[in-house]
Amino acid sequence: MNSETVVMIKGAGEKASAVAHLLFRAGCGRIVMTEKPAPTVERRAVAFCEAVWRQSKTVEGVTAVLCKPRPDSVRQAWKRGNIAVVVDPGLELLEKLEVDCFIDAVMAKRNTGTHKEMARLVIALGPGFEAGRDAHCVIETNPVAEKLGRVIYSGPASANTGEPTPVMGLTYERLLHSPADGRLEVGADIGTRVRAGQAVALVGGQPVKAGIDGVVWGLVRSGTRVRAGAKVGDIDPRNDPALCRVIAPQAEAIAGGVLAALEKGRPGP
Repeated sequence: MNSETVVMIKGAGEKASAVAHLLFRAGCGRIVMTEKPAPTVERRAVAFCEAVWRQSKTVEGVTAVLCKPRPDSVRQAWKRGNIAVVVDPGLELLEKLEVDCFIDAVMAKRNTGTHKEMARLVIALGPGFEAGRDAHCVIETNPVAEKLGRVIYSGPASANTGEPTPVMGLTYERLLHSPADGRLEVGADIGTRVRAGQAVALVGGQPVKAGIDGVVWGLVRSGTRVRAGAKVGDIDPRNDPALCRVIAPQAEAIAGGVLAALEKGRPGP
């Protein structure tokens, strides 16, 4: 990898943003991230997809800007020292740029169309992918796996457990779920300290209540339409608002695996 390496990252959520941030810091100045027209990420404080709504987003000193899904617009962002974010769910830009490395960082727990012919090096994050079949390598994303961030060159990552990442021993208790179908109305933004039982949002007039004391760690953007039972955020029991605005160690470990894979390059036949 060098400063001329062109990297396209599918997704601009928390894990994808950690990857982009580390690659940028490591000297990769040509990064473009693709997103949907209305991203529904919870950890918005550290996600470059916020640029879709706000035109730009800075995470720990690195800035991403919203561009038109055209090579000239993306190259202008690179020239100014920024990461480019484009609304391009169909990946039409992939055919217009000479992409050296394609990274599927959507974390959908399944393959939504990624294949090895998309670029000279294709990297996929987490379950739903098999290295050697869907991508040249897969990055382990399970926080309780033997080695988080491990680069896998043959076979799949750990299967999706469906369990939230433990924080101070708490898992499901931390989660915020929608009580009904409707539009989310946020009442306590990311970084706000809350108590167990406190309403942090409303959906259809019904409260979304915190299950534990702590800080709002992530919360879907206000105005988003959600379904009953959908996860819309979570609470951090460590009770430190500053942690909401820095890249989490889990995401850093995953990003480290991507950097190692990119530096090694495409594996041999």
